[in-house]
Amino acid sequence: MSASYDKLYLFIDGEWIDAGSRRTQAIVNPATGERIGDLPLATDADLDHALETARQGFAVWRKTSPYDRSKVLRKAADLMRGRVDHIATQLTLEEGKTLAEAKIEVMASADTFDWYAEEGRRAYGRIVPTRVPGQRHYVIKEPVGVVAAFTPWNFPALTPARKIAGALGAGCSCIIKPAEETPSTTLALARALADAGLPKGVLSVVFGVPAEVSSHLIASPVVRKISFTGSIAVGKHLVKLAADGMKRTTMELGGHAPVIVFDDVDPVKVASACVPFKFRNSGQVCISPTRFYVHGKVYNKFVDSFVEQVKAMKVGNGLDAECKMGPLANPRRVEAMDRLIADAKQHGANVRAGGERIGNAGHFWQPTVITETPNSAKMMNEEPFGPLAIINPFDAFDDMVAQANRLPYGLAAYAFTESNQKASAISEALESGMVGVNNFMISMPEAPFGGVKESGHGSEGGIEGLEAYLSTKLVSHM
Repeated sequence: MSASYDKLYLFIDGEWIDAGSRRTQAIVNPATGERIGDLPLATDADLDHALETARQGFAVWRKTSPYDRSKVLRKAADLMRGRVDHIATQLTLEEGKTLAEAKIEVMASADTFDWYAEEGRRAYGRIVPTRVPGQRHYVIKEPVGVVAAFTPWNFPALTPARKIAGALGAGCSCIIKPAEETPSTTLALARALADAGLPKGVLSVVFGVPAEVSSHLIASPVVRKISFTGSIAVGKHLVKLAADGMKRTTMELGGHAPVIVFDDVDPVKVASACVPFKFRNSGQVCISPTRFYVHGKVYNKFVDSFVEQVKAMKVGNGLDAECKMGPLANPRRVEAMDRLIADAKQHGANVRAGGERIGNAGHFWQPTVITETPNSAKMMNEEPFGPLAIINPFDAFDDMVAQANRLPYGLAAYAFTESNQKASAISEALESGMVGVNNFMISMPEAPFGGVKESGHGSEGGIEGLEAYLSTKLVSHM
C-alpha cells in the first residue's frame, strides 16, 4: 500500500510556484496520521498576481472560439483519464476514501470536462420578434467574467471540476481555492489543463487561510462571479461579501437528506441499495442519505438487513482493495461523530451498529446505525457528515412528509416505492433541489445539481451549470 505524494505548488499565470519563503501547511494522511506534504500558502502579492493574470487571461479566453475552447477541455479530460491511477492515489492519500471510489470520482471529473466542452459550444442566444419593421432584437450570451471558486475537501476532484469546467466552458477565467487539506488532486486537474494547452492566466490555483483568501478575492473588482461549495454558515458569509459588489453567486451548501421507504417494496433489497451509498466516502457527502423514514410494516426487516450489512463492512486504509470504507478525512469529523452519538444516546436513541472510533492511528470510525432517534437529538438537526445512518419508522404519509421537510436543508431527498402514484406524490411533496426515486444516481454532468432553502441556490451541471457563468445581453438594432 506504499505510495508517494506529489510535491505541492501554487499555480498562477501558468507557473508552478513552490513554497520558497512562504508560510506552509502540513498535509496529513487521514489513514495514518502521518505528515505527507507541505502546502505553500499564497501571500497577498500572490493573490494580486492571480487576479491580474485572471483579468488578462479572461481577455484572451473570451475571444477564443467555443470550438477551440472545447478542444482544450476535451484534451484535458483525456489526460485525466490516462492519469487516473496516479490522480486517484493522490486523492486517497490526502482525503482517505477508497481507491475504487477515488477512481470513479476522477473519471466523473473527466466526464464533467467533456460535458462542458460540448455544452460551451451551445451557448445559444435568440432573436426576439420586434414591433417595428426593420428592427432586430438579438439576445446573446456572454461569459460573466473572472470567477472566484471555493471548494471543500470531500470531493477534491469532482467539485473543483464542476466549477473549473463550467467557468472555462462558458469563456470565463477562474481562480480556484480548493481545500487546503486536499490540494494535490486539484493541482492534478490544473496540470492536465496546462498540458492540454490552456492559455496562461485562464486558471490559477491558490491556497491560504480560507477567510483571508476569500475576502481578498471577493473584494476585488476583477472578480464578477463567486461559486462556493461548503457549509451553510460560510456560504451565507460569502454571499454577504459578494453583495457589496453585486456579484453573482452559486451556492451549493449543506444537506441532511431524508430517505422514504414505503411499505410496497422489498425491504431487504432496498437496504442493500442504501448501505453502499450511505457509507461511500465514509458518509462525508453533501447528498448522503441520512434520515431514513421507513414504513412500519417493513421497518424491522429493513433495519435488520441494514444492520447486518453494515456490521460486515471492512474499514481500513483506502489503498487496501479489500476495504469498503476508509477513514474520516480529519479529526474534526471524529469529534463530531463522538459528540452527536453521545447526545443521541442521552435522548434515548438505540445504537444498532458501530458508534465508536476504531483504534488510535488515523481517523477511523465504525459505520454506525441508530434507530428511534427523537427530533430533540442534535443529529436530527445538524448535518452529521459522517458514517451515520438514522432510521425511524412512520405510518402516515403526511406525518412523514412533515418530518422530511422539517429542516432548513433542501439539497437531496430519496424515496423507494413500487407505486407510480406514490412516486409522483412524494416527488412533489419533498422540498428538495434533487429527488431520487428508487435510486441514488442524482449527480451527473448533464443534469443540474443544486439545492433549495438554506442548502443554497443555483445549479452546477446541465445547461443550468453553463448558464451560471453567462450573462444575458440584448442588442436592439435598426
